[in-house]
Amino acid sequence: MKKKYKHHFSALLLPFFLILLLSCGEKTKAPDKEMAMGHSTEEATPTNPKKPLSDDFKTYWYAGDAEITSYKLEQARYGEIHEGHAVLIYVTEPFLPDAQVKADGDNPENVSVLKLNATKKFLTGIYPYSIMGSTFYPVYDNQHAIKTSLSVQEWCGHVYSQINNRDQFEFTSHSYFEGEADQNFLLDKQILENEIWTKARIHPEDLPTGNLNVIPSLEYLRLAHKELKAYEAIASLSSENGITTYTLSYPKLERILRVNFTSDFPYSIESWSEESKSGFGENAKTLITKATKMKSIKTAYWGQHDNDDLVFRDSLGL
Repeated sequence: MKKKYKHHFSALLLPFFLILLLSCGEKTKAPDKEMAMGHSTEEATPTNPKKPLSDDFKTYWYAGDAEITSYKLEQARYGEIHEGHAVLIYVTEPFLPDAQVKADGDNPENVSVLKLNATKKFLTGIYPYSIMGSTFYPVYDNQHAIKTSLSVQEWCGHVYSQINNRDQFEFTSHSYFEGEADQNFLLDKQILENEIWTKARIHPEDLPTGNLNVIPSLEYLRLAHKELKAYEAIASLSSENGITTYTLSYPKLERILRVNFTSDFPYSIESWSEESKSGFGENAKTLITKATKMKSIKTAYWGQHDNDDLVFRDSLGL
C-alpha cells in the first residue's frame, strides 16, 4: 500500500511540475512580495539601491502575459534595403542570478527580470536571415543586464554569442567564420546597448546621456564584423508630441541608433532606426534600417501553440 500511495502522489505532482516548466511568463499573486525577493549579480547597496516599482508597472507587467509587438522592417544589408518584419516580445520572469537562466519555480535567490526577445526575419536575395536577441534586465533597474545573447541563422551558416554579467562581463561566441570561430574572454563592465531597450520600459528618464563608453548591440557587432568592446558614444534624450527619442551616436563606427517610445507608461516602442555603413570596402554606403510599429497585443503566447491559435498571428499582421 505504501508503494501504491507514492505512485499516486508522484502522478499528482507531475502536471504541477510540467506547468512550472512550460510557463514562460511571471505572474505574482501579490506584486509587493516580488519587491522583497532575491538579490542580483551586483548586490544592491546604499549607492546602488533597488528602484521602487510603480503600481502601474506591477499591474501591467505581472498580469501573467507578455507584450508582443510587430514591426514593418526595412533592413540594411549588403548595401541594399531588404523588407521583412521584426517582433519585440517583453515579459517578466523569475531569473536565477548564479546559473543565469529562467527559474522553474519559487526560490529566495530569484531576481525578477524584464526579458526582451527581439526577432527579425528578412530575405537577402535567394536566402533568408533569422535573427534573435535576448536580454534579461532586473526590474529594479539597479545594475547591468544579467545576460544578453544573440543567434543569427542564414544559409551560409549560423552564429551565437552571449554576455554573462558576473565579476566581469564574460563573453562567449561561436561562429563559422575563420576570423571569429570560438571566442571566450572577459570584459570590463560598461553600458550595454542591448539593455537600453529594457531600461527604457522601466525608468526611461534614467537612460544614460552625454559622453559615454558603450558596448554596441551584439547584432550590430556580428553583422558588421566589429570587435566586441566598448566604443565612445554620445547619447541624448528628447521628447516631442508624446514621443520620446533616445539617440545613441558612435562617431568612430559612423553609426546612429534612434529608439522612439511613448513618453507615458508603458513607454511602448513605436519605432527605431539605425544609420550605419552597409556593404563591403569602397562600395560600402550609409543606409538606414527602419522598423515601424504595426500591431501590439498582450497574451500568454507560450500556451498558444495549437493550430487554432494561428489567428493570433493575424492579429499581429504576421
